Amino acid sequence: METTQEQAAQTRPAVAPPRPLPLPVAVAAAVAGGAAMLVAFPPYGLWPLAPLGVALLAAAAHRRRLRAGAGLGFLTGVALFAPMLSWTNLHTGYLPWVLLSLLQAGYLALLGAATAWVSPLADRVRWAWPALTGLLWVAQEALRDRTPFGGFPWGRLAFSQDDSPLLRLAALGGAPLVTFAVALTGGFLVAAAWWWQEPRRRPAGERRWAPVAVVAAAALAVPAGGLLVPVGAAGGGDPVTVAIVQGNVPRLGLDFNAQRQAVLDNHVDATVDLAAQVTAGARPRPDLVVWPENSSDIDPLRDAGAGARIQVAADAIDAPILVGAVLRGPGPGQVRNAGLLWRPGTGPDLEQLYTKRHPVPFAEYVPMRDLARMVSEQVDRVRSDFVPGSTPGVLRTGPAVLGDVICFEVAYDEVVRDTVTAGAQLLVVQTNNATFDVAEARQQLAMVRLRAVEHGRPALMASTVGVSGFVSPDGRVSDATGFNTRAVVVRELRLADGRTPATRVGLWPEVALTALAVAALAVAGVRRRRERAAGD
Repeated sequence: METTQEQAAQTRPAVAPPRPLPLPVAVAAAVAGGAAMLVAFPPYGLWPLAPLGVALLAAAAHRRRLRAGAGLGFLTGVALFAPMLSWTNLHTGYLPWVLLSLLQAGYLALLGAATAWVSPLADRVRWAWPALTGLLWVAQEALRDRTPFGGFPWGRLAFSQDDSPLLRLAALGGAPLVTFAVALTGGFLVAAAWWWQEPRRRPAGERRWAPVAVVAAAALAVPAGGLLVPVGAAGGGDPVTVAIVQGNVPRLGLDFNAQRQAVLDNHVDATVDLAAQVTAGARPRPDLVVWPENSSDIDPLRDAGAGARIQVAADAIDAPILVGAVLRGPGPGQVRNAGLLWRPGTGPDLEQLYTKRHPVPFAEYVPMRDLARMVSEQVDRVRSDFVPGSTPGVLRTGPAVLGDVICFEVAYDEVVRDTVTAGAQLLVVQTNNATFDVAEARQQLAMVRLRAVEHGRPALMASTVGVSGFVSPDGRVSDATGFNTRAVVVRELRLADGRTPATRVGLWPEVALTALAVAALAVAGVRRRRERAAGD
């Protein structure tokens, strides 16, 4: 019996040594991977291409040297972020866009190097390859979301899945779990491809159909499994009728700040018009009105005229208005980006005031201004540094407890979660997209959809120019407005008070997955040393 097995083994073809993809093929795969991930995001919305993009980068970097893996990851990053972030160059020139795109691509360079580093481990334990891919993506995003200057989470894989069954996983583990599932699916795809193409100790022409079929089925099962996750309101609450006022601006661009009175008047006039429609019975009376970020760039607490205009609107609609205001102070040359509750009859409620906690570096404040000016004088467009707030945006309006986050803050996990754990029943995202374009606005709305599912809360996004709209706790969008238009939408929402699993566990899924990624890198390092020692 043993002799027969030995003879059979001698007749099988020798196994070729493991090799990476030919370099031209790997370069093409890396660029195609970035492009595939790009079109997974809004406004394109081809979400199944996100796992494919992950698979292409994983295949390109597998078994390569670290520098080559980093280079391929960088190509993927440029192909993804340069077009995705093109809205940053609309009114500030090309340099900020180029620098930001290259910085973000640098994190995918680290991912490419890490993918190359764990190649021996993936070859040794092929079934671990999908999990390794998912873990490395979560770790990369955890780093990119926090560094430098507080990070820039735009373009996380999770935010490409707003129409995908995987979005439902946010209710269990937030954006990190969704990212892991997307990358895990991509890992299954690349593992199936490698299993198919690699030569084996089998007769010529025979393929290992069983492993390929199992892995391919797993790639399909991950998104399908998302459908099994229940989503919806985390505990039924009282109904509340909310109006979003999208007043629009006279002209798009950075000079909208020079149009401050016109922008404020647009929102006042739209609210007064809504009040007339309510009186005529054409629309329901709202319990709450939400204006967007920068709806009053004239400080209404210091400018009597601006305050009087807002009071006209609040008295006309006879409901509190959440105003997006720029407030001067607390110190000289400092300002605050705030959500301020303005009540009919009594005016501003200073106890219900939220100051944006995560101002955007180089847009709302300039770190190391003298050094930054040497790179680009565009930094001096930011004349006054925005001062960050220190408390979550929990505002008690009477009809509802709001969880207010302002603009890009919706991309940061803990900023949103803090409002929910502090009692928010309705998530409100005040934003100003007048310096960007419709692609940026739709990408931001995708983040709002994930947050609604993550925390089981109704949510809304109120923008100066669009896109504004309501989001149900299962992620569905209602009454979405057009871009660069004036619009007012009114809807009854059901408040929520409970907590989803994701709200309860908070940061821990990301911590656990990142720790496993670090452990995988360490194990891969041990295996590399053993292979070198064996080679010696």
